[in-house]
Amino acid sequence: MKSYQKLTTAVPQPAAYRVEEEGAAPTPTGRGKLAPWWVGSGLLVAAVLLSTITVWVLRQVSGGWPGPVLPPKCLLVPESHRFDCYPERHVVVTQELCESRGCCFIESPPPAGGKRGVPWCFYPPDFPSYTLESLNQTALGMVGLLVRRQKTYYPRDIEMLRLDVEFEADTRLHIKITDAANTRYEVPLEVPQAMKRAENPIYSLDFSWDPFGVLLRRRATGTVLLNTTVAPLIFTDQFLQIATSLPSRFLYGLGEHRGTLLHSLDWSTLTLWARDVSPTESFNLYGAHPFYLLMEEGGDAHGVFLLNSNAMEVALQPAPGLTWRTIGGVLDFYIFLGPDPNMVIQQYQQVIGFPAMPPLWALGFHLCRWGYGSSNETWQTVRAMRNYQIPQDAQWNDIDYMDGYRDFTFDPQKFASLPSLVEDLHKHGQRYVMILDPGISSTNPHGSYWPFDEGLRRGLFLNTTQGQPLIGQVWPGFTAFADFSNPDTHQWWLENLQRFHAHVPFDGLWIDMNEPSNFMDGSEHGCPPGELDSPPYTPAVLGDSLSAKTVCASAKQKASVHYNLHNLYGLMEAKATASALIQIRGKRPFVISRSTFPSQGRYSGHWLGDNRSQWKDMYYSIPGLLSFSLFGIPLVGADICGFSGSTSEELCTRWMQLGAFYPFARNHNTQNEKAQDPTVFSPAARTAMKNVLLTRYSLLPFLYTLFHRAHLQGDTVARPLFFEFPRDVATLGLDRQFLWGRSLLVTPVLEPGVDSVTGYIPRGVWYDFYTGSSVNSSGEMLKMLAPLEHLNLHVREGAILPTQKPGTTSKATRGNPLHLIVALSSSGTAWGDLFWDDGESLDTFEQGSYSYLVFNVTQNTFTSTVLHTSTEATEVTIGTLSIFGVRKPPSKVLLNGQEKPFSYLDNQVLTVSDLGLSLNQGFSLRWL
Repeated sequence: MKSYQKLTTAVPQPAAYRVEEEGAAPTPTGRGKLAPWWVGSGLLVAAVLLSTITVWVLRQVSGGWPGPVLPPKCLLVPESHRFDCYPERHVVVTQELCESRGCCFIESPPPAGGKRGVPWCFYPPDFPSYTLESLNQTALGMVGLLVRRQKTYYPRDIEMLRLDVEFEADTRLHIKITDAANTRYEVPLEVPQAMKRAENPIYSLDFSWDPFGVLLRRRATGTVLLNTTVAPLIFTDQFLQIATSLPSRFLYGLGEHRGTLLHSLDWSTLTLWARDVSPTESFNLYGAHPFYLLMEEGGDAHGVFLLNSNAMEVALQPAPGLTWRTIGGVLDFYIFLGPDPNMVIQQYQQVIGFPAMPPLWALGFHLCRWGYGSSNETWQTVRAMRNYQIPQDAQWNDIDYMDGYRDFTFDPQKFASLPSLVEDLHKHGQRYVMILDPGISSTNPHGSYWPFDEGLRRGLFLNTTQGQPLIGQVWPGFTAFADFSNPDTHQWWLENLQRFHAHVPFDGLWIDMNEPSNFMDGSEHGCPPGELDSPPYTPAVLGDSLSAKTVCASAKQKASVHYNLHNLYGLMEAKATASALIQIRGKRPFVISRSTFPSQGRYSGHWLGDNRSQWKDMYYSIPGLLSFSLFGIPLVGADICGFSGSTSEELCTRWMQLGAFYPFARNHNTQNEKAQDPTVFSPAARTAMKNVLLTRYSLLPFLYTLFHRAHLQGDTVARPLFFEFPRDVATLGLDRQFLWGRSLLVTPVLEPGVDSVTGYIPRGVWYDFYTGSSVNSSGEMLKMLAPLEHLNLHVREGAILPTQKPGTTSKATRGNPLHLIVALSSSGTAWGDLFWDDGESLDTFEQGSYSYLVFNVTQNTFTSTVLHTSTEATEVTIGTLSIFGVRKPPSKVLLNGQEKPFSYLDNQVLTVSDLGLSLNQGFSLRWL
């Protein structure tokens, strides 16, 4: 009998072959079937068997079981291991329907709240799958042939599959399954090509021959990371499914969704299909990220990326297990072995690309709303912010600025002064960002709207199956949709932006509605019949149709049909937009996109969409931003104070405190709601908001350096606590706090009416960011004072944070003296670094136009070492050094051997001011 059950950690050797430890040629160990998993599982399984058979016998005797006698093989499958054979929604699965698929049917009570529970229809252990017919060595790994001899219940089985395995790196494995005979659509993403086989992989790979399955282990621990023999592999033209057991329940990623950072494996399904909808639990949202990170027992981590852009769902179950279902393309998996979570994310980005380095101004505070009635009203807000000396780097406009909501236009009456406003922003060292949508108005008289006329002439829009532009409806009314899979569209997009920039010299672009969003389902004429718009299987998408509030899946694009490219639409638009900005401005582009896909970070940041002014929305922003850190998009944030609905002063104050620590910090509001920028609140709230923004601006050198490390090697900026404390199980579910880098802990207040907050302080010494007072934690929840004007920030022992006297713009801040904050470890050591360049030029690191300093403390001596320098560093001085955790009052302090005055406080903080040292000269400071 074929077995599809979860293997225990002590995996019996399958009747297969083992890829030998040294990477030698695999030796077949026979062509038999995989030994049943329960053979060695002892008393537990015996107990399950005994109880199940007893129940079965009793039911037979009592006549309590309707219908025919259940085969014993079905009773052998524990509930948590039942892999769904009938995942279709809105179908009442009957025994007849289920058995027509050759599956087992056992009713179980439905869970409360309308959630999905244990599947009634599930695969028996001997459900037919593919057989591995042959396997041969290649330079990078191996190639195999998979054969299916029995058809499945979906049309057009692909009976012969090609298996490619490449040992690309010691920590990266690439497994691809595709049609052996015919070319299929594959995601047009540039991925690195390995040149040689990994020499010392930290994983080992086994295969089951019949049924075909992959068993991947971590060598150091023997942990089974993947075991795909738990359910059959199905590969038809429009339904591809592969399942695996998981080594633990600690699973993260799989975006874009609203929920906790740690996913529930309690029969939940996550759908990936880009959709314009206000973030709501269980809905498929704006982007698609088929990547998960899993924490194993003991603190190791691995990641799995399915490079596939079709509509998809991922079903999670408590076995623990996971099923990938997609309706097109190929099964193209990358597995990243870490072994720590930071390394997994770095390895993932080695495949999808590291994020772009943002300009420094992108890390300042941004202000926006839908509903500025005019450019003058926008200007008044900017002036009010300046009047109260509240930091602001960029002013934005939503669609109000446009003439009739048409791209590349501005309202000649209400926004007549827009060019003057932008000029004024630039004079004050500030920037202007505007919104753009991909729907191009199609109803203007011919010759009156160049973007549409020219796009039509060049054939740059999505077309119907009949070859005519697909017409939907967005803000301007009827619209055509730009086809960004066509390189010619990028040129047309650039020309439109150049023409507009000549009138309104914008600095960055906000690309919205790019799922793409459509106020109609499909088009003005609906969608044609056929298997692209009505596939044999539709994943659990909101609206139950691929065309719900978007364009028809059958729409034709240059690179393929929209059915394949839908999830890439935002990525392709971001690529065109970033490229245009570089050509227009000659500086680093700033793009914020709503829809995203893996590799998006190379071209844009992301905001978390149309949230609400509610406390729970503020909380959900934290798992949201941490998930996008995992996805390689570090420039991320939520609409501070909430987009829709009406905020309160208390909520907005707390949200400004949290939002000041979003990597991308923007306050944004909808139309017809009262203003929520900092200037409109009471003096106390306004001061609290101003102060937390000043704190952010003081930390810009630290934040900018974190972004440099993200760009250089894929480090995360906003970071879950478990990334730094992977062996502390208490951190695995924490998503109400987060870190900047490895050393700054943010503990926001997320509830109304409180003046304290309880947060987890991991083991070690932590220092209050503002005062330097220390907390020595054993790894515990601590209650901290949090009056309305206070955000709790703690610095981790052993860190050195470069900060700066804040100004009201990043440009003003840049010229101010640096203040280095040293947080000594219990052994008296610390380390930090600083990356510094002009803040906006392209490729400064790659061209060597930057300064890089490393700071070290050991044996009561602080050392600044300049590893690389450039002219920008000569304009900045280091003014102050504060050292937290100096246990004894020093008798003297020596700077490069010369005595310096200092202050020392009872809370063990040593401060040396008026240093006046140029950033480009190394120095040492010693206390005795």
